[in-house]
Formats: sequence, structure tokens, C-alpha cells
Amino acid sequence: MRVLILTLSGFEMLEFSAFADVLGWAKLEGGLDIEYDTAGFSREVKSTFDVPVTVDRVLWHRGAGVCAPISVCAEDYDALAIPGGFEEFGYYEEAYRQDTVGLIRAFHRAGKPIASICVGALALGNSGILEGKKATTYALSGGHRQEQLAQFGAEVQAEEPIVVDGTIITSCGPSTATDVAFRLLEMLTDKESTEKVKNLMGFK
Repeated sequence: MRVLILTLSGFEMLEFSAFADVLGWAKLEGGLDIEYDTAGFSREVKSTFDVPVTVDRVLWHRGAGVCAPISVCAEDYDALAIPGGFEEFGYYEEAYRQDTVGLIRAFHRAGKPIASICVGALALGNSGILEGKKATTYALSGGHRQEQLAQFGAEVQAEEPIVVDGTIITSCGPSTATDVAFRLLEMLTDKESTEKVKNLMGFK
């Protein structure tokens, strides 16, 4: 199995690392056949607070004055993971790009799990896949982000920290990051394997 972690400009390091750590532990210590690739719109992506991360795959390459797409196909992966991020660091500029929309829709059409943390749900909402679905997103700041999610047609579950509707996982903030990663792992494997990884990582 292989998971694509979408690292958009201004992504939250805590949310990214939850996916990377849980999936990494699942392979290295849990003995599960699971890998992940990171992908962004440039080879080096700056996270929130300007921490740089070098990604495995570039979604859009700019060179010699010409932009050319580099193939990242949903068919090559079993799930999509999307950390949230900060508007002040350019997160929504990439979250709402048509390239991002197309990638999310491709995973959804194929019925593959899609896990988002915090405002990563807004990228899903913008793609149209949350219309009529139960979901949530960042809950603080007066519920502003949840109002935005509702405008995309989602049925916002304001009191729920993590919402699962079919193959889609959304959550209310960075504090849910590890739990979301475990939910994704369980979708890809099973409860017993996920509990084993939790125990290996010291979660009770």
C-alpha cells in the first residue's frame, strides 16, 4: 500500500508529522506493507513558520519559463492525506488550485480513503466532494472555518473532533492529528494492526 501526503505551502508540521510517523512506525516496527510519498508544488515546500521540507514528488514544475505538470496519479496510491495549514503562509492559494481539486476528485472517484486534518477539510470542500457529507474543520476563532465548510455544502458536525463519512476523514484541529492518522491506518489495514502500532508507539 502507498499513501500520498499532500504538502501544500504553509502546511502544519505537526499535522504532517502525524501522518509520516504513524505510517512510518506501521512499516518499520509494525511490519505492515505500507509506504508513503510526499508531494507539493515545488521541490522544497515551506511549512507554517517557514520550516522547509523537501518532497518526493513535484506536482507542478516551473523551469525555462514554462510550466509542465509532472504526473502524480491517484491510481498509484491507496489513500490521500492532507495536513491543514495557515492562510498567512499561503496555504489556501495552493489548497484551492485546480490541480489540487483534480487530485482530490481523482482519489474520491476511485473510492480511496482521504484523510484531512483541521483546515485540510476546506481543500476537500472546495473540490466539491463534501457536498451533502458530514464533516468538520477548525473549530475555534468563532467557528469561522466551519462556516466556510458549510458554504461548500458540508453538513458540519460542530461538536465532533473527528468525523468519518464513508472513506473521508475530517477533524477540528491540530490536536486530532495522531488520531486521524490512526483512523486512516485502520481504513487501510484493520483494527488489530492499528492497535498494534498504537501500542508500539506508546499510545494506550
